[in-house]
Parts: sequence; structure tokens; C-alpha cells
Amino acid sequence: MTTLKILTLAASTFLVSTGTSSEIRCSESITKNTTIPVQKASLFPVNTIAKDNKIQVALLLDTSNSMDGLIDQAKSRLWNIVNTLTTLKYNGQAPQVEIALYEYGNDGIRDENYIRQVTPLTQDLDLVSEKLFALRTNGGSEYCGAVIRDASANLNWDGNEKSMKLIYIAGNEPFNQGRINYKEVISKAKDKNIYTNTIFCGSREEGIQSFWQNGAVIGGGKYFNIDSDRKVMYIETPYDIRISECNAKLNDTYIYYGSHGSEYKLKQIAQDKNAAIQSASNFVERTVSKSKKNAYKNEHWDLVDKAEKDAGFIATVKESELPDELKGKSREEIKKTISLKSAERDKIQKEIEELSRKRQFYIDTEMKKRGTNDSDDLGKAIESSIIDLAKKNGYSL
Repeated sequence: MTTLKILTLAASTFLVSTGTSSEIRCSESITKNTTIPVQKASLFPVNTIAKDNKIQVALLLDTSNSMDGLIDQAKSRLWNIVNTLTTLKYNGQAPQVEIALYEYGNDGIRDENYIRQVTPLTQDLDLVSEKLFALRTNGGSEYCGAVIRDASANLNWDGNEKSMKLIYIAGNEPFNQGRINYKEVISKAKDKNIYTNTIFCGSREEGIQSFWQNGAVIGGGKYFNIDSDRKVMYIETPYDIRISECNAKLNDTYIYYGSHGSEYKLKQIAQDKNAAIQSASNFVERTVSKSKKNAYKNEHWDLVDKAEKDAGFIATVKESELPDELKGKSREEIKKTISLKSAERDKIQKEIEELSRKRQFYIDTEMKKRGTNDSDDLGKAIESSIIDLAKKNGYSL
């Protein structure tokens, strides 16, 4: 029943966000439950975003014929990976998180090395999710050196030495295929403080023999092997339904603007649905990600995020770029509406933050009880290496 109820809530998100269904009040459901005390606001780090450094992660995924399981794991673990990144702090502040996506090894790609930049390094996580869910596998040749060269050279990597820059490449063919020498490109990336991590889809020994471990050693990263056909394991918790309820309320705080603003709003809803279709737990993980201001930012279409970044924008935005509910209103009225939505969003995000802490504690406890080791999948491999590399680079959890 828990999973069914969460998926039902996800399906109703669009109706709630467009005002055709009664509003779900996650605040009330939390307040009524006295077993979940609200902690002081100072415990929530949502407004302490480090302006001078970033955490940047490029995911390089093999989309050749045999990699359907890998892509499915990536869909299932995207938001878990984002949430791991948002737990990291540098000098007590949460750095801005950016994700890039590449595919390689697919002969449907019109490139001599069969590689394609799917998204640049971006905070538009709805875009990353949309493109990830659109990936399709096809036969091809997997050239790891070529895709690492492209990602390390052509992405907009931050120049600040405090920033953490990570490449994760996953696949199942020998690492040294192709004309591009992987040792040279990985060494050059390491010179720019870009760490290369390798994830071999197969046995550990085969990955070592086919140079995947060597790539990670040269790149200063971690080597993992995973079973790419393994289904991701989920643990339901008592907090999942309430977090899912908060998602609909959170969506209602977004006010689109611009000629394509309504399209981006619909994409937000579409990616909610994609996450829910993958699993109820994945939908909850996405909701938690949406509560993280250092990761989920939408100033390119949302007036609340835009006004937070550029306080003077409201005075200059054209009325034709505003949604119908704001047209004809004075600038002061528009500012007041945005201010109210911003305050409401902060409140909901803090509630999700508190619930997510309790949820993670429940999951960790349950995992210990079961004695389960689920590290043999893409998301868990990335999560454990992120934490390890972060500590080495002066970040804390």
C-alpha cells in the first residue's frame, strides 16, 4: 500500500500544480504528528551556499547494446547521487552542484568516436533527468579515452582549486580501445584537478585485466565493478508518503516566466512522473533533491529563483513574459507574490530536509539489521567514492 499511495501522489502532482485538485498540505501532516519534532532553523543549510566553489560531476555512460541495465540503474540512482553531493560542505557551506551527462559506444551517434555530450555541466537537473530518460542503447564501439578527452576538455570546469571536479565513466569493454591514449588524457585531466573514476560492468578481475582499474589509478579516482543487470534495492520508510505530499506543495511555489517558462514548468512535472515510474523511492529521492538550493535551481524559468539571484529583475521583466495570474498587477504586487512564494518554499524545503534526515537514519538502521550490502550498483559505487574523495579534498559531511 505504501508504494501504491506514493505513486498515486506522484500521478496527482500535475493536477495539484495546475490548481485542478485540492491542495496537499504537507505542513499540516507533519505538525499533527508529534513524533517528528521540528528542529531549529539554524540546523538547515539551505541558505548557506558557497559562492566561490562548486562540486561538478560528469557521468559518462556506455549506451551500447548490452548496457540497458546500466542506464536503468542511472535512472534509479540519479537523485540519490545528487542528494549525496548536497550533503557535502566546504568550510561549513554547501557548494553549488552541477551535473553533466555523456553517452558513448552507440553507433547511432554521428561522431567518429561514437561519443555525444548529452548535457553540459548544469544545475538544470530537470534537463539532466529528461535527457537521461531519453537515452537508448544501440550497438557500437566503446572508446573510453575519446569520451574522457572530450569531457575533460570541453566541459566548463571551474578553475577554483577548492572546487571538486569528478568524472565517472561506466562500461563493459576494454578501457584501452580506440586511437586516443587513455593514459594521456586522464593524466591531463588530473593536472586540472579533475579526478577520473571508473566503473566496470562485470567481474572485478576482468575490469582490472581490461585496464579499468589502471584508469582510476592514473586519474586519482576510484575503481569499482558492478553488476549492471542488478535491480536497485529500495527500502520503504514511514516518512516516504509525507515527503511525497510535500512535492506537490513545493511545485506550487514555482512561478514561470519567459516565452518558454510554461514548457519548463511542464518538464518539472514530467520528471516527477519519470522518477515515480522508476520507483516510489526514486520519487522521494527526487523530492529531497528539490529541497536543496545548492543543487536544484531554476532561475532560467522560475521567478522565485530568478528574483533571489537578481533582485532587480522584477522591475525590468516585460509583462508579456509573466504568467496570466501576474499580468495587470503592479510591480509591488508582483514582488509581494514572489516574496510569499519564496517564504512558503523555504518552509516546505526545511520540512523535507528534516524528514529526509529521519528517513535516511531509518534506511541506515534497516540496512544494518538486514546485513545487506547493496554496493554492487552504479549509484552506491558513485556515492561511496564521492564521500571518500570529498574527505581527501577538505570537504565534510
